[in-house]
Amino acid sequence: MVRQRRPINQDLFSKGGIITERDPDFCIVRLRMPAGMISPAQLKEVGEIAARYGVEKVHLTTRQTMEFPHVDPSKLEPLLADLEKNGTPLGAERQEVVNVTSCLGTRNCKFGIIDSVALAEEIDKKFFGKDLPVKVRIAISSCPNGCESERLNEIGITGIQKPIRDPGLCTGCGTCCHYCREKAIEVIDGIVVLHPGKCMECGFCILPCPFHIIQGAPPEYKITVGGHRGRHPKIGRHLITVKTQEDVIRVVDKIIYWIYRQASTDMMLPEQLDELEFDKFKQSITQMIEG
Repeated sequence: MVRQRRPINQDLFSKGGIITERDPDFCIVRLRMPAGMISPAQLKEVGEIAARYGVEKVHLTTRQTMEFPHVDPSKLEPLLADLEKNGTPLGAERQEVVNVTSCLGTRNCKFGIIDSVALAEEIDKKFFGKDLPVKVRIAISSCPNGCESERLNEIGITGIQKPIRDPGLCTGCGTCCHYCREKAIEVIDGIVVLHPGKCMECGFCILPCPFHIIQGAPPEYKITVGGHRGRHPKIGRHLITVKTQEDVIRVVDKIIYWIYRQASTDMMLPEQLDELEFDKFKQSITQMIEG
């Protein structure tokens, strides 16, 4: 006896988080999970939901979310309702702002400079799923280690911190030199010298100072635009560095609006930056923040 499927709501396929498989009789359902954060209770329920709808394996994606492969489209409506109730709703995949990714930041990482998770969650609330001419990925790394490869995203945010040292108090012990991965600090004639041109402002030299002579300036946020992984990877261009999370949100808002008004659908954002007069846009953003 052949079991008949329930009618399929074709309107659901307009949502970016539902992707038709190679076998067009099935689809992939992508979840929304900002910063890749999920509670143990939610994680348990994701497994139970997957089993309930016949999903044999759950795929963990590079964008810190999950996918249910090989889903029967006739089951989409109750499946999506269960995911919504669990706080792990349908994600995004098309020409829109997709799942915002982040490292653990200052909440857990000893190298963290900014609270990247809180920033990711705030950006997600304001911009997730916004329709745009091109897909926009946003990633945040709490320090220049770049664990989230944020500079390979359309919008990247990196936490940075400038070291501040008092030459009159420094003993020249050289401890900070051992922790600097860029060889931006060296001891010359008993005096520690910082080479700003080599410094990545990662803050790694601050905590190890045994006498707490090296201090850190307030954390800042370095924002890049136009990065891309894919088949032709590109490093994003530096747009601006700002001092507060509020400024980050303002700049991201301006970037998304600029993309919405100016970008076209026939190529990825990195290939369009020159045509979109990126330098003029950069100047306008700088004036907005400084003004």
